[in-house]
Amino acid sequence: MNSSNPQSIRGPFSRRIGLIACAGRFPIAFARAAQNQGHSVFCLGAYGMADPELRDICDDFVVQPLAKLGRAIRTFKRANIDRVIMAGKIEKTMLFHPLRMLKMMPDFRALHMWYCYAKENKSDDTILLAVIREFERDGIHFDSALDYCPELLVNHGFLTRRKPNRSQWKDIKFGWEMAKEMGRLDVGQTVIVNETAVIAVEAIEGTDAAIRRAGTLCRRGGFTVVKVAKPQQDMRFDVPTIGLQTIQTMSEAGGRVLAIESDKTILLDRDEVIALADKFGVAIVSLNAEESQLRIAS
Repeated sequence: MNSSNPQSIRGPFSRRIGLIACAGRFPIAFARAAQNQGHSVFCLGAYGMADPELRDICDDFVVQPLAKLGRAIRTFKRANIDRVIMAGKIEKTMLFHPLRMLKMMPDFRALHMWYCYAKENKSDDTILLAVIREFERDGIHFDSALDYCPELLVNHGFLTRRKPNRSQWKDIKFGWEMAKEMGRLDVGQTVIVNETAVIAVEAIEGTDAAIRRAGTLCRRGGFTVVKVAKPQQDMRFDVPTIGLQTIQTMSEAGGRVLAIESDKTILLDRDEVIALADKFGVAIVSLNAEESQLRIAS
């Protein structure tokens, strides 16, 4: 128990919530939001992924290999937890490491999950839904982190001083259609476009790596990054997320416009992100599907 945490004193309606924390700042934002609502957060940090800062934030914190599903289930059951949140980025590239079995060290429950629920394909939705099904066998159910911190979803409108020009709006419209189709296929959520040509498509490498690749392919820069939710988006996991690193990577690679989907994209460290984008001259616009189609006609 992290008794030094000033938020660890709970009211009569407090609830004990499990958190599976992977990479990035989102697990930290969730833990703070849940505690501000009076909940106690028991965090299981994925080894090599979870931010060590979570140890000082959560009421309880343990680190375990991500593929030890049986151990994770037993840990939550011993703590009398039956509602769990999954937050943060999972580095899927480990699935293709030549020594993946040694690095991941899956236990029996992970192997059961893999061969019973996930052997048909290795898409994000398939794997994450398989994890959920394995936990549900023991009465542990997953909620969306956004049930606790909906304020992290980005609002509609222009976020920065700079706005897209007419040519960039054409790229947004074009990229939006491509990104939605990639999402429908469960390939990725981000497409990078310049002059209505697709420069790069996000896949297993993640958004930042896709942006860097676009920078090497479009040396003159000036490209547009479009990041959307999947048409079948399950808000319990894999919600599109942007933060300071996204803007830093865009600036280094030569990106000029970031278009994201309003009310379906997580924006971490909002004020800092907007200030950094203004500093680098990156335009950020948050819109919905209808506006992505109509804007260039105006």
